[in-house]
Amino acid sequence: MSALHGSNLIAGKESSLGTAKFRSTAPASGEALEPAYAEATPQEIERALALADSCVEYLASVPTGQIAGLLDGIAAEIEALGEELINLANKETGLPMARLTGERARTTTQLRQFAELVRDGSWKGVRRDTALPDRQPARRPDLRRTLVPIGPVAIWPASNFPLAFSVAGGDTASALAASCPVVVKAHPGHPGTSELTAQAVVRAIASSGLPAGMFSLLQGASPEVSLALIQHPQIAAGAFTGSLGAGRALFDAAARRPVPIPFFAEMGSVNPLVLLPEILEQRGEATAEGLFQSVTLGFGQFCTCPGLVLAVEGAALDRFAQALRTKFQAGMPGVMLTPSIARSYRSAVERISGLAGITAYRNPEFASPDGGPVLFETTDQTFLGNEDLRHEVFGPATVLVRCESSKRLMDLAKRLEGSLTATIHGTPRDLEENRPLLALLTRKAGRLVFNGFPTGVEVCGSMQHGGPYPATTDPRFTSVGTAAIERFARPMTFQDCPTEFLPRELQVL
Repeated sequence: MSALHGSNLIAGKESSLGTAKFRSTAPASGEALEPAYAEATPQEIERALALADSCVEYLASVPTGQIAGLLDGIAAEIEALGEELINLANKETGLPMARLTGERARTTTQLRQFAELVRDGSWKGVRRDTALPDRQPARRPDLRRTLVPIGPVAIWPASNFPLAFSVAGGDTASALAASCPVVVKAHPGHPGTSELTAQAVVRAIASSGLPAGMFSLLQGASPEVSLALIQHPQIAAGAFTGSLGAGRALFDAAARRPVPIPFFAEMGSVNPLVLLPEILEQRGEATAEGLFQSVTLGFGQFCTCPGLVLAVEGAALDRFAQALRTKFQAGMPGVMLTPSIARSYRSAVERISGLAGITAYRNPEFASPDGGPVLFETTDQTFLGNEDLRHEVFGPATVLVRCESSKRLMDLAKRLEGSLTATIHGTPRDLEENRPLLALLTRKAGRLVFNGFPTGVEVCGSMQHGGPYPATTDPRFTSVGTAAIERFARPMTFQDCPTEFLPRELQVL
């Protein structure tokens, strides 16, 4: 078994200068896990960033094949960890072994997809306007445009994906693919999984012959570590996956810097689901089953969990609602990722259950608010009168809103905040009769799902995992799929540049 040292990993070397320590907690047992982890000190943050910054120019000139080889190497090193990585992640997060095994495959697949993208090179969108020396009244210079690395990137992983959205997850893979140095602030919910994965990244970098300073892992449970990182003048961009509160705090800090930087945060998302009348009549019971499975997948701890359902009153909705209630009333307890997430879920359930006009349905054998999945049912009037109902509840809960008419449903949809996804269930006739609703939902989300469920995000070039605020801080970008690389590159034009000084991709035009 690989040794866990409870240290920061700065350019491949262990570092524990600070006296402040924290431990992760096993969600299933409440046990405090060993080892204790050292909070990164200001000196360690400074060291990591100085080393990262020293790599920028070198990495920008490295052949694409070497960067691609690094990404392939990281994937192989993660696979070589075998069940040790899965077992540790299971202990730290409570996520099932099968889920984590699938997540490991997603992680390595992402890395290899980015390796192929780098080898192909077309993502840089190279453009050229040739010189027109005889043009009047002024000559046109030779202009060649490409994308160049943005610089050192700081990354904050997610609690609910300890592999695929963590130390070697999509943010790290896309930043490295763009030839950017990376400093990861490990999630305090799974520091051991983070350290083990970081060791794999360090080994791959050493084998590749690339500079060790291009990757560092900083540990820390206090906000001070994160704020010091995002405020450091050598950080050029940040990527975050987590709560709205934490993401917004880091985004604001990035904007307040003397030199503001882009900060790509994925945060809260209610992921509304609309049920149109004809399909509700035809497939109500099957839709209730699919919705329950989607809400409770991963015990509701997915950023694409459908947390809001809108439908028009009628007999078909009554039958659907009764089928859905039955499923939630038989729902079973599960394990939440961290004690703080469990507390937040409990607080949200208590708060919403206490609102006038809300009926809660859950398994009566597990009456505590965090004891299992919860269905809240209400009217459009109550929904419009309570701001709380429009925000994400991170956990296995959803709100069914019964609308008195199609017009009322449209009014509610206009009041929705931005989401990663929006889902609509309808027959061809339903959809034809609701074209304005479809157009509205495209303004509210980054991915529109038809007659399916939003949980499950395909990792591919056409995936958009981003949406209007508060889903993300910049809806133009995705954090899943190969287009995620675009966050960590910036356009650069070379004018009348001698060929030998051009980037390789511009020399062959």
